[in-house]
Amino acid sequence: MVTCLALWFAVFTASAFEEKICLIKISGAIGPATASYIARSLEEANSRNAQCLVIQLDTPGGLLASTQMIVQNLLASPIPVIVYVAPAGATATSAGCFITLAASVAAMAPTTTIGAAHPVMIGGGIPSQDDKKPDETMKQKLENFSVSYMEAIAAKRNRNVEWAKSAVRESASIPAEKALELKVIEIIAQDLSDLQRQLDGRVIDGKELKTAQAEVIEIGMSPSEAIFQSLWRPEVMFILMLIAIYGIIGELSNPGAILPGVVGAIALLLALYMAAILPINVTGLVLIGLAVVLFVFDVFAPTHGVLTVGGIVAFLIGSLMLFDRNNPFFRLSLAYIIPATILTALFFVFIIGKGLRAQLLPTRTGKESLLGKTIAASSAIDSSGGKVFVEGEYWNAISDTPIKEGEAVEVSAVLGLTLKVRPKS
Repeated sequence: MVTCLALWFAVFTASAFEEKICLIKISGAIGPATASYIARSLEEANSRNAQCLVIQLDTPGGLLASTQMIVQNLLASPIPVIVYVAPAGATATSAGCFITLAASVAAMAPTTTIGAAHPVMIGGGIPSQDDKKPDETMKQKLENFSVSYMEAIAAKRNRNVEWAKSAVRESASIPAEKALELKVIEIIAQDLSDLQRQLDGRVIDGKELKTAQAEVIEIGMSPSEAIFQSLWRPEVMFILMLIAIYGIIGELSNPGAILPGVVGAIALLLALYMAAILPINVTGLVLIGLAVVLFVFDVFAPTHGVLTVGGIVAFLIGSLMLFDRNNPFFRLSLAYIIPATILTALFFVFIIGKGLRAQLLPTRTGKESLLGKTIAASSAIDSSGGKVFVEGEYWNAISDTPIKEGEAVEVSAVLGLTLKVRPKS
């Protein structure tokens, strides 16, 4: 009897978990690392013969190029893809709205929202020479493209096309309950288990899902994807930019230190990489560069701190303008800007200022320090030779003008181990 029960339990367990679904969790901005993560996860889920891939999503938006890559992968996926906006309080904003509508099944947790997919210009666009108002023209072109793109996605997945277009044109945003009512999504699920239960028996592309008792296999980010996803934030790029400034300027003001230059160069390369995908405002970048120039100039110019004050103002304004403040994700907090401004001003005034001034001081050691010294001749000196006592030792000395013993002379040149002197006028 016990053996029969054990056998029955083993068969039941095996049958209950013979099916599996794969799960990935995305929280934060959509960028190249996210696109790579989703593409790799689709391949892995397909190789595991998973029933579907569930993408748990919570994002404020991201790059249009990365969003397009993700949408293409979702539409071409050989297995069903379920986008689940969760946990409670999560949002599928901007790029997240495109991704959710591109899913085979769109689901949301209670108290979550979707929408506000109006495109944001990144880098200001490239204006045409024929445009009288290039910025407005480029924005209109981008909006028209986004509307048609969203319309095509919604039509492909048989979702509410009119609402999808309004999410782009009017930045419409709705909660989960309204999204279900308007046929923007198909499921409201309390949690993953509830989602599995509601997906069970649903037919997608001719395949019936068996998810109620399926094993959940979570696919994590690779180390490189996790690093780049965590780096892809305006605060991180701002800090890297500061490290690059401190390191490179520190190396130039103290040649031979090596470490500051190496650290600064690495930080600069990482900052340039991130600048290619983050919405950088060129004016803000120029103002920060101007601030650095003003700080350095104030070391040499007797302006009584006027240039330093100008540099502080330029740095503060440039930091505020550096990223697009219309998008909450790209808004650099004052908690970073104000301490960075103070630290940068102190860095240039005290550290760099002292280093540059030290390079301008006359030589205090070595043979070069002998030039211009006034000493007394220890013996008669002429073109054939003589002696002087300087820096605690006797030196051979020559002079074009005959000099008597004890007469004051000035060192005019150092010729190896011989000093050339002349009478002190």
